[in-house]
Amino acid sequence: MGRLINGLLGPVIGKVGTVIGSSRNGIPYLKGPYKNRTRVISQKEALNRRKFAAAQVWLKPLLSFVRVGFKGYSERSEGFVSAKSYLLKNVLNVVDNTIVIDPALVKVSYGELPMSEHTAFNLSGPKELTFTWNPEGFDQSFDHDQVMLLAYNIEAERAFYKLIGQFRKVGTDQLTLPLEFKPGSVIHLYMAFVAADRSRQSDSLYLGKIKI
Repeated sequence: MGRLINGLLGPVIGKVGTVIGSSRNGIPYLKGPYKNRTRVISQKEALNRRKFAAAQVWLKPLLSFVRVGFKGYSERSEGFVSAKSYLLKNVLNVVDNTIVIDPALVKVSYGELPMSEHTAFNLSGPKELTFTWNPEGFDQSFDHDQVMLLAYNIEAERAFYKLIGQFRKVGTDQLTLPLEFKPGSVIHLYMAFVAADRSRQSDSLYLGKIKI
């Protein structure tokens, strides 16, 4: 039995006859009942499934990060769904039937907040990463933006990150890698900024990779 949550003309939640009412991101939808598939999957569809699976695997360790980084991406989607959509449209390629994802092209944050200049990082200890950026060049309204730092071991499918780091005005922050990041691992590094009131964020910046 379905429910009319806003009266007779409101959206339907639940099943009414052969119609199913649901919502996503606050937008109501009506759909028909699920049916078992009978036709053969085409090569194009099989490739699309592989692409979706590859994007899912690549982004899964970054779930909490992209939820913040892709907040407010569009009226219909944000967070993990939007991050995957961006990856599929702008990053993922197929070369000789092999799916290729270039880490340098991936966005883990997307928004209009400005990125600081002269960003850099260095390995300041066995597993201690120091990130720096130019805190100047902005008015005071940007001083309390906070840095978001991400270290991603793609081969091991493990990520370590800081969602609420130092203020932009500080110009530096550290990230201590966990023990599970073994010596010899290749780590890809990203940086972004989020506003103090969490209303918006910057595009992420790929800083490069380092072997620990």
